[in-house]
Amino acid sequence: MLTTRVAHRLLVPVGMAALLLLSLAYWWLDNIPHEIFGTAMFVLITSHIAMNRLWFRNVFRGRYDGRRVFTALLHLFLIVNMAVLLATCIVISRSVLAFLPLPNIAYLREVHWFSAYWVMIVVGIHLGIHWIRVMALLRSMLGLSRGSALRAWTLRAAAMASAGFGLWSFWVLGVWGKLTFTYSLEFWDFTASVTPFFGHWAGVLALPAILTHYVMTGWVSAASHSSRLAGLSKPTQRPIQSVG
Repeated sequence: MLTTRVAHRLLVPVGMAALLLLSLAYWWLDNIPHEIFGTAMFVLITSHIAMNRLWFRNVFRGRYDGRRVFTALLHLFLIVNMAVLLATCIVISRSVLAFLPLPNIAYLREVHWFSAYWVMIVVGIHLGIHWIRVMALLRSMLGLSRGSALRAWTLRAAAMASAGFGLWSFWVLGVWGKLTFTYSLEFWDFTASVTPFFGHWAGVLALPAILTHYVMTGWVSAASHSSRLAGLSKPTQRPIQSVG
């Protein structure tokens, strides 16, 4: 029962990421599959929110340190991006929601793509923040132990290689121009190759996840070290001894 629940919590985000990558291949899949994959992604997003509803209940509770403020702002940015993506999906739909009497505003298509590219980056950061939790779920599902130094160093080497590939993918796909709303006539040539397109976008997703994970790990370690130093620097008070 526990394994099924853990698998569900892990596979839903994997499914969302896969559908997001498929949705980016608009010029390969055409409009109908694009809208179907997008609709399925938002269904999984609803399930993901329902599974993590406790976070929303506790958002105004407890003390906010720097790490929690960063996480909350990131989630807010992700929610806004997803809301823009969903709103533009509804307005520009030509297949799934074509029956709705909505005006076809061409400019919103550009906003839709701009939001989708930023969703890729923010989802990567979101994954990096929760990477330790994801790894714990994966170990629980596969029944792996935590004490393998060889596996840990192998994963670190793989992470560094993935980050390097992600940097290259940023250049290959011209991601910076897409994130800055720069208009370009350059599109991926799906007649030449298909698989590298998804590989490069997976690299783009992995890069912010890896960077965020190591930045947050260093942040937590630095905060813990500062707390220990502050505790050691506090003068110890000796009890006052009475005379006589």
